Amino acid sequence: MIPPEANAEFVCCMENVLDIYKRPYDPKHPVVCFDETNKQLVKENKTPLVAELGQVERYDYEYERNGVSNLFMFSEPLAGWRHVEVTEHRTKKDYAHQLKSLVDIYHPEARVIASYLLQKIQTKREKYSVKKKQSSKRRKGYYLKKVSE
Repeated sequence: MIPPEANAEFVCCMENVLDIYKRPYDPKHPVVCFDETNKQLVKENKTPLVAELGQVERYDYEYERNGVSNLFMFSEPLAGWRHVEVTEHRTKKDYAHQLKSLVDIYHPEARVIASYLLQKIQTKREKYSVKKKQSSKRRKGYYLKKVSE
């Protein structure tokens, strides 16, 4: 269902994404969705009350904050694959590390990886391709290139 505040631009972007999923699977050119979010970690302060006959176990609503964790998620729908990585931080370095692992570990055979950054699809609709490049010094390099629509 399309949200009521969505406009024609939103619908057009969603149709483009759906067209991508119709492509045949190609391991040399995988389509990978990449998203990240954070989750607050909480700890219960009180022991739950044991369930009695006719009642369920009861929990108190009081809790203690236990920090925040960041989640990076890769999803490759055409291959039926997904991966979630939990990190303590949410920095550019962590983000770059995730893209590097996508290229080096999960898709070393790929020539180009079409990666859709889905962060809040209503506000950020950018499409990038992650490409490997070989330098003369035998070092692998990577770059993100914004793909023109």
